[in-house]
Amino acid sequence: MFPISRFVSESAAADLLEQVRWRDGVECPRCRSDLTVRNGSYRVYQRYLCKNCGRTFNDKTDTIFAHSKLKLKEWYFTIYVFLRFNTSIRQIEAELDCSYRTVRRHVEQFARTLDAPSITLSGPVEIDEVYVSAGLKGRERDQESRSRGLSTRGRGSYDGDKPPVFTLVDRGSDERYVVPAKSADESTVRLLLADHEEESLTVYTDGFRAYDPLEDDDSFTRKYVVHSDGEYADGEVHVNGCESHASLTRRWLSPPSRRLERQANAVSQSLRTPP
Repeated sequence: MFPISRFVSESAAADLLEQVRWRDGVECPRCRSDLTVRNGSYRVYQRYLCKNCGRTFNDKTDTIFAHSKLKLKEWYFTIYVFLRFNTSIRQIEAELDCSYRTVRRHVEQFARTLDAPSITLSGPVEIDEVYVSAGLKGRERDQESRSRGLSTRGRGSYDGDKPPVFTLVDRGSDERYVVPAKSADESTVRLLLADHEEESLTVYTDGFRAYDPLEDDDSFTRKYVVHSDGEYADGEVHVNGCESHASLTRRWLSPPSRRLERQANAVSQSLRTPP
């Protein structure tokens, strides 16, 4: 990671926001009128006056950047490293020198603007992850399809054609969710568990390290079993519901067998062969 001071200046960040937000012309956030004029500035941000409703506003008004403690350039930095490198919230916190809770809140707020999957949890909740091989990538004509990701053992990745798929079982509502993800990291886990009714959501997990930060957060009460130590259930503490549902999910998402592949190739070949 690189110093935030080298990322971009605040005035340059404001100029970029102005260009992107008003690319189709300045519009009043309240009445949607385009009868607007420039009206001074607010710090480094351009301010406008709406001649239709008389409201003043600036480039950040009614955006996720408004009334934020983070500078705009820090917002850009957070969004960039979160999307590009799947950087953990802890790392972003250290780089920006601000509180963990502030960074987490802003990351979750940004994710909601992208229409990220929203799951309202009653709790307690089981959460577990599986890795599903992408399968076979087709070839033209008579060449054999090549395997992709099938040789990867253990935990996979999106880039390695073996993406993680999270399974959540809400014991409170008896709802089950299957959510594919780009990575199995702390940020993804927090987004999946962000919306919950309990003040401190009880979360049952296995010993995967991505769930460890939940123990330091008052919003969650984490209880877990360590499968590598032979622990699979301790009373109500288990993820058996997830694993049961995941077994069906894996079968549904897994690539076809070699036998089915050979049958499909044979049918395809017969269709291409003239009578």
